[in-house]
Order: sequence, then C-alpha cells, then structure tokens
Amino acid sequence: MPANLPPQYFDAEKRFREAKTTSEKVAALEAMLAIMPHHKGTDKLRADLRRRLSKLRDEQEHKRGGSRAALFSVKREGAGQVALVGIPNAGKSQLVAALTNATPEVADYPFTTQKPQAGMAVFENVQIQLVDLPPLTVEHTEPWAFNIMRGADILLLVLDLSHDPVSELETIREILGGQRIILKGNAEEDAESGSYIKQWLMVGNKSDLPGTAENATIFKELYADRFTLTMISAKEGGQQVEALRGRLFSLLEVLRVYSKRPGHETDLNTPVILKQQSTVLDLAKEIHKDFFAKLQYARIWGSGKYDGQRVQRDYILQDGDIIELHM
Repeated sequence: MPANLPPQYFDAEKRFREAKTTSEKVAALEAMLAIMPHHKGTDKLRADLRRRLSKLRDEQEHKRGGSRAALFSVKREGAGQVALVGIPNAGKSQLVAALTNATPEVADYPFTTQKPQAGMAVFENVQIQLVDLPPLTVEHTEPWAFNIMRGADILLLVLDLSHDPVSELETIREILGGQRIILKGNAEEDAESGSYIKQWLMVGNKSDLPGTAENATIFKELYADRFTLTMISAKEGGQQVEALRGRLFSLLEVLRVYSKRPGHETDLNTPVILKQQSTVLDLAKEIHKDFFAKLQYARIWGSGKYDGQRVQRDYILQDGDIIELHM
C-alpha cells in the first residue's frame, strides 16, 4: 500500500536532512510523525522514524545529564501563570503573540515551540503570564512541559477548528489524564489520589478559515454544557481574542487592593495581588513582616464603604479596596 505522504511531510523531511543539532533533528522527526497519515502503508516508515527519534532523545538526555527539568522551568510573574496546551499546529504561539509582547516563532508547520516561551498579557492594571509549551502528542511530550502545566494556575486549551476539535480535545484529555492532570469539573470524583485538578479555558482557533463554524457547531452539540468553546482567530485578533484577558483574570480568582500611606495619594497603577477571601492581615504580610507583626487596624476606601472606614485585621478585602495600615 503506498504511503501517500502530503507535501508538508517532505518539508519536514528536508528540515531533518538539513538539521545541524540534535534538537533540530528531534523537532523535524516529531513533525514528520505528526503529519504522517495513519494507515497500513505508513506502518513500516512510522516504526523506523520512532526508532530514530528514540535514539536521538536518548542522546539528548545523556548530553544534558539529567538537568532537563531544571533547565526548562518558568519563574512565575504577574497575577498568575497560564500554560497553553494543544496538539501540533493548533496556533498556540500565534495566540501568545497576539496577547503579549512576546515574539515566539510562528509557522504553518508543527513543533515550532521546543522550549517554554513566556509573555505578559495585560488586563487593565494587571499582568498575567502566558507560557507557550511544546505540543502534546501521543508519541511523546517533554516531561518538563507537564511539570509546568501542574504548577500553572490555568490551562488554556487551544483547539484547531479547521481540523477536528472533537478528536483534539479527546487526545488532550487522554494525555493529560495519563499525567494525572484533570480539567476542573470533569470526572474529578474519579481522579486518582495525587491528581492535579486545574482551572481551564478553551478556545477554538482559526475561526477565519472555511468550515470552522460547522466544526464548532458539532463540537458544541456533542459536549453541550461540559465544555465551553469560544471561537477565535489568533491570526486576525479582534474582540474575542481581547476578551480572553478578562476571562483569564476572572479564572485566577484573585483581587486587586491598593496600599495607601497616611497623608499620601494612592497609586492606582500598582495593585497588590491577593487571593480572593484574603484579609487585611494577609495584605500586611504581603507588604512587610513588620506590618504583619505589629498591625493594629486599618482604614479602608472602596465601593459600598464610607471613606476611611476603620476595620480590623480579619476584615475580608474586596477587589479595588484602598487600605491604609496602622501599627
């Protein structure tokens, strides 16, 4: 049976032949496997590519001497960390570029992201960290990528509406489930002990391409209220892409408060970010250990309060509160 390989496969094969480093060869082989159609005519070739890929990965691990996980970690910054998750060529890198000032490599072939790429998305006066990761595949996903997903506050799932978003979602859930990463609200009660239950947001990308509306309709009919899908075009941008900033902020479940020095104006450009249900004492701890140890009371300004209202240490803060701490 002929293999009937598409032109994109031969482009990846050319990149493999021209590759100068082991990492470039691994990326090209991964792309070839992802592009290759699944049928009997490709079984022998697929097995050969997997053997070559396994050998190259062993070489990588040997060279790195076990330092891989430490090398590819991302320091948390901003109000929260969002990890982008998707299969090859879903458009994760393009979405990061649309929402941040980061400049990840964007191309129309898979596996362009080989290490974490971080950028900051701005919502009002808050910055949210987005981390682009290598794509998920059944064949192999870098272990350090799962470590970043487990530590992230939110998983942003990116599906390709021009392809088959239903099968993509099931592939993602299968791979994540194998790593004990469970999407919040989905079979949490059946999760293994020690599983990571993650907040998530899901988008269907490439809505600018023909046929995507029909694919989105099928997706929504199949999943009904289980999975909410928002159609976007990372390439075109627009209101739906911009609205993601506010939705991510809401999912972080944080609040913004502003520390005011007695007799001074409040700087409303630099909020202190705290978890919802935080108290005045939590704010004091965040600002300085002396405030935490010696705090007597606070004065507060905000919606539904009279200016300078005196509150105690256990007062629960609301988003937008202005706080003046007194020792």
